[in-house]
Amino acid sequence: MSSLNVLLIVLLILICLVGGTAGLKSFFSIIINFLLIFLVALLISWGANVWFTIICFVPLKLLTIIYLGTHDTKIADRAFRSSLIVTILITLVILGLDYLAQAIGVGEQASEDLIGMSMAPGLNYAAIGILVAIFSTLGAISEAAVAMSAGLIELKKQKQDLSHEAYWQSARNMGQDILGTAINTILFGFFGSCLALFIWYTRLHYTFSQIMNDKLFVQEALVIVDSIIGVLLIVPLATWVVNRPTKQN
Repeated sequence: MSSLNVLLIVLLILICLVGGTAGLKSFFSIIINFLLIFLVALLISWGANVWFTIICFVPLKLLTIIYLGTHDTKIADRAFRSSLIVTILITLVILGLDYLAQAIGVGEQASEDLIGMSMAPGLNYAAIGILVAIFSTLGAISEAAVAMSAGLIELKKQKQDLSHEAYWQSARNMGQDILGTAINTILFGFFGSCLALFIWYTRLHYTFSQIMNDKLFVQEALVIVDSIIGVLLIVPLATWVVNRPTKQN
């Protein structure tokens, strides 16, 4: 048995002990998300249209992340709705930033074979880069959406006579706490995943301008910016989505 299998078994045992049934659902969510990403890679390598793949698989990933990670259907419904809207908005942001950055393809740190693939016919690396950026933002967006929706729904249950102004003030306070945690998580994830890249820059004595113009660094930095913008958008939108049924009633 490989070390990876042992770690997966340990993870399954711990997540079941701590989370019970909800933890087991979260574990299956991880497996399903991995299979979805693997399927996306296979479809693109077989020549599937990248834009059609984005339209099909982004909602599937959001459904898997939110509904398998949340025990309350009402919370999941609100979180999915707000996450989907923010994902559409953030896609427009990604399109604009990627167009301005012009950081398409594989960076110079890759081998010659991989660099050659960036110019291979039949592979739309601009669309693939957008797909990667969207998929990278889904975790942060959906996590913030679930946290906001759960907190606001519980708030409305506990204080049914809550005024409109008090509701939005409570949501603003809640959003500030969630934003601080989410942004720190995104930044620490960025520095952790790019540690080897930073060592590369240090050993090769890259200047600041060289780092700012390095394709791989720009791609990673854009993902961070997209994720932070997505989290910033999810706070007011989730607040509006949770409050909307009350207005209709």
